Amino acid sequence: MSHVSEAEGRRFQLILIKPSHYDDDGYVIRWWRAMIPSNSLAALYGIAADCAERKVLGPDVSIDITVIDETNTRIDFPALLRMFSRHDNFGLVALVGVQSNQFPRALDIARPFRAVGIPVALGGFHVSGCLAMLDSKAVELDACREMGISMFAGEAEGRLDAVLRDAATGRLAPIYNFINDLPGLDGTPVPFLPKENVAHTFGLSTSFDAGRGCPYQCSFCTIINVQGRKSRFRSADDIEKLVRMNWAQGVHKFFITDDNFARNKEWEAIFDRLIELREKDGIPLGLMIQVDTLCHKIPNFIEKAKRAGVTRVFIGLENVNPDNLAAAKKHQNKITEYRKMLLAWKAQGIMTLAGYILGFPADTPETIRRDIAIIQHELPVDIVEFFVLTPLPGSEDHQKLWKSGVEMAADLNVYDVEHVCTAHPGMSREAWENIYREAWQLYYSPEHMQTLLRRAAATGVPLGSLIKLLVSFATMVPLENVHPLQSGLLRLKRPSERRPGMKRVHPLIFWPQFIWETARKHVALAGAIVRLAATAYRISRDPASKVYMDQALMPVGADDEETLDLFIKTAGGTAAVAHVKRVAALTRGTPAV
Repeated sequence: MSHVSEAEGRRFQLILIKPSHYDDDGYVIRWWRAMIPSNSLAALYGIAADCAERKVLGPDVSIDITVIDETNTRIDFPALLRMFSRHDNFGLVALVGVQSNQFPRALDIARPFRAVGIPVALGGFHVSGCLAMLDSKAVELDACREMGISMFAGEAEGRLDAVLRDAATGRLAPIYNFINDLPGLDGTPVPFLPKENVAHTFGLSTSFDAGRGCPYQCSFCTIINVQGRKSRFRSADDIEKLVRMNWAQGVHKFFITDDNFARNKEWEAIFDRLIELREKDGIPLGLMIQVDTLCHKIPNFIEKAKRAGVTRVFIGLENVNPDNLAAAKKHQNKITEYRKMLLAWKAQGIMTLAGYILGFPADTPETIRRDIAIIQHELPVDIVEFFVLTPLPGSEDHQKLWKSGVEMAADLNVYDVEHVCTAHPGMSREAWENIYREAWQLYYSPEHMQTLLRRAAATGVPLGSLIKLLVSFATMVPLENVHPLQSGLLRLKRPSERRPGMKRVHPLIFWPQFIWETARKHVALAGAIVRLAATAYRISRDPASKVYMDQALMPVGADDEETLDLFIKTAGGTAAVAHVKRVAALTRGTPAV
């Protein structure tokens, strides 16, 4: 958990904390093993370790780095305060990668440190997004000023040195704003976390960004306004360096966090280097990447992804209704390409995960149910991740509502893409919330999960790997009332970790209730695992499983556009097909039908 320099002299205590956020009952969401590693934490640790090695505070000052990801590690405030006290409060608490839903918790973490005069800095998407899209006092940023918390906007490569020096000399500035001066990434310190931190994530997986920025203009997205629309990349040499650093400590599974790795101009050089590390050096890489819906059109991209070790791919599908995609400026998503793209990944035996947003203007509970049925029947996607359309601070959607004075949820804790934060033109708040919860039950029905396992067996997707994801995505919302992406293994709580302002439950009531709830949930989990494993076993023993075929796995046919509900059930789908035909006719020089 700590990086300690061996030099004598003064010791600057740098505490890097990635905050969690509160659940609906007011408890910090924390797990024995968390699902998703924090790349912000890895990036900051890599930069901070480089600062310590270069002695940026002077030859007689060491920098001791402590790393805490609150999603999987409890913050021991008394122990940290005692540590600071031993060093005359010489140091800095850095709240890292703070999203809007984590901002209230981040302020609560900061309070005991600020109460004794310890410097605190806060960075991440909330601060950066608000300063990029709104004014400098918007969306609770004044709370930082009132508490004396320094705000950091932008990226820390090449900038952390100055922040550490200011903290060491007691001159921490109220704001460090680099949002309009984004650094290059080539040759900068690479993201890295010690194994003792990585061990707290499920499957001993860590993360890195091979690039930042995105050229698209999706109105719900914060990335384009925080990381910019001009893409910046790490070199293949940098990627090899971080892979070897991790492999030296036995870590070989990575989530590449680029919002769209397919648009990373260095993708081929990076894949080629990873292929070399995997096939020649024997490093058993397991990778998850994020791509767009047109990645299959890039020659050799999917084939090289397979050889590089990609086992899972997340695709920003977002919706199957072109009218909704157009409303969100998601013009790059072409529903006429969805099946071709998904089948291309299936051909390589790679598991597909798709993000799907509920609450676009044309959505109703009825159309959402219809569209989920279309996905189940006609698209060969494995895992669908449902999200509530949320005006996240830092996005164009939020900026428009904020400037227009439209009412939005006042509590930032609910800006987690699971809660309704503003009104919908065609659904009540209750209807929207209900269909969000129902969507999980509809897609992850026992019948469809059996279909997904049959498709996996037919296309070479490992059944065991798919079962792990199905258990999480089918159970987390009904059992834990949290999105699967912020889930983990064995939920941990303490009565002392309840949100300020909410009544503290007496330990004699809290602990028996917590133990009972934990036992009940794990009995339900065990049942789900047994049922899915039994189904998978039967499928694997069935000789016919290798030749299983259904509509979703059928090769793309010439008559798809006239027969599939994906194209004929919405006006937007019909228009998309007509557009493709017009383009094809013009290309061939023949009249369109």
